[in-house]
Amino acid sequence: MKPYSVKALAKLAGVSVRTLHHYDRLGLLKPSVRTEARYRLYGKDELLRLQQILFYRELDFSLNEILALLKDPDFDLLHALESHKKGLQQRQERLTTLLTTIDKTISTVKGERDMLTNEELYAGFSKEQTEAYRAEAVARYGENEVAASETNLRQLGKTGFEQLKTDAQDIATKLLSLVGQDPASPAVQEQIARHYANIRGFWGEAVCAGKDMAAAYKGLAQLYLDDPRYTRFGGEPNPAYAAFLQQAMVHFADTNLSQ
Repeated sequence: MKPYSVKALAKLAGVSVRTLHHYDRLGLLKPSVRTEARYRLYGKDELLRLQQILFYRELDFSLNEILALLKDPDFDLLHALESHKKGLQQRQERLTTLLTTIDKTISTVKGERDMLTNEELYAGFSKEQTEAYRAEAVARYGENEVAASETNLRQLGKTGFEQLKTDAQDIATKLLSLVGQDPASPAVQEQIARHYANIRGFWGEAVCAGKDMAAAYKGLAQLYLDDPRYTRFGGEPNPAYAAFLQQAMVHFADTNLSQ
């Protein structure tokens, strides 16, 4: 087969040229040939290896984990493909459940059905995940506060539980793009103000009314810094983003929420 240039391979695989350069630097995907002009060329083996990388990325493996797997002398391509298929089938089942949950939420917003039940509220997450996250929340905030927040989410109605989650993702994406800027800058603080309003939406005004929100928001900022689960992007922890977010949230609390 005719070798692919880095640009052609990027287009074929749906990734950026920059990503392929990064994989090369990590030793994750080396070109089969480097021309005298330093152009990268990729052959059949590299295409298969890239496919493996993308499958693992889809299943939320970190790049370091993927590199270790592919460097393992016992790595078996057929076994890996069978494992990918099983993992993707499980993800498909979860996404199907989540889509069903969204349909039910839309019906609720339209007034076509009653408000979300607890089971529908957590649909798409395993029972073990739900119980673990809820137990952590109860330990941190107390049973009454968690229950009040859950009731608030079930009662969102026209304001939209799904819209709240969509807004949260949009805010996180915009804040990620601002990493490196001064956390106190107007552009960053504009998004942090949206983040604060979004958090109040998740917690519910009944909960927020009884809180010292400056202290509570700073506590959440510290949680983001301490627990990488809450600031993952692409399946990988992002400590730079977590530190940036914590600083921006503390500044917002000090300048807007402190009494």
